[in-house]
Amino acid sequence: MNGFDRKVLKCFLDQQLKLFPEEVAANEEEAEEFLEDCMAVVLDSKEDVLEYLEEVGVDLEEQSEEEILSMEEVFAVGDGRYLVVEC
Repeated sequence: MNGFDRKVLKCFLDQQLKLFPEEVAANEEEAEEFLEDCMAVVLDSKEDVLEYLEEVGVDLEEQSEEEILSMEEVFAVGDGRYLVVEC
């Protein structure tokens, strides 16, 4: 489910250096455009994150849930949702 509301966009703007060596977006409009181009997804729960990553072929076999949720591509929005960015 895509849903780049203000909270998701702020999350990405605040944490983008976790994934990229330099900022890729300076404001919400640029963040939304970047996330759309990357086909990023917003997922409703950590279970959805695990399921999604398995579906797209990420090898999660020897990783704990905590390790998976702290992957560079996974951003905790702060309200139970997660943003997954795969570029």
